[in-house]
Amino acid sequence: MTCVDELPEAVSAAPGRCVAVTVFEVATRIGREVVVAVVSAVSDPPQAGAVCGALGVRQVRLAPDFLVNSATDYAAGLVSPLLLPEGLAVAVDDRLRADADAIFTATGERHTAISMRALDLLTLLPGKTVNLRIPRPRGSRQAVAIRH
Repeated sequence: MTCVDELPEAVSAAPGRCVAVTVFEVATRIGREVVVAVVSAVSDPPQAGAVCGALGVRQVRLAPDFLVNSATDYAAGLVSPLLLPEGLAVAVDDRLRADADAIFTATGERHTAISMRALDLLTLLPGKTVNLRIPRPRGSRQAVAIRH
């Protein structure tokens, strides 16, 4: 495993049971730039627009690898949600469920993953839980199909 996207195949688990950390560079409304780590399932990677809306910021873009490495102390692509540096802003996708099933996440090292209960991981995370769902626009196919 060389990046968290390979985790489901490496551990033979559903992508919804595998946790990834995506790091964004965020421009606040007052023009300050900060780094935010977003914890989500591999099956539901965070979209920049949803992160922007959830955090109420002006602009969001994926952080370049060098910034991911320096902000998290992990290699880009293998960021673990555990032991993130103090002071790093963390947002947790509210679709991650605290059920008793095992989840898997990267450890920061190639070819290495950790398994733990979802509740234990969510208890350890210092971040704020946010809604990262992208609202469906009115008139979308799914909205029309539901009305029938």
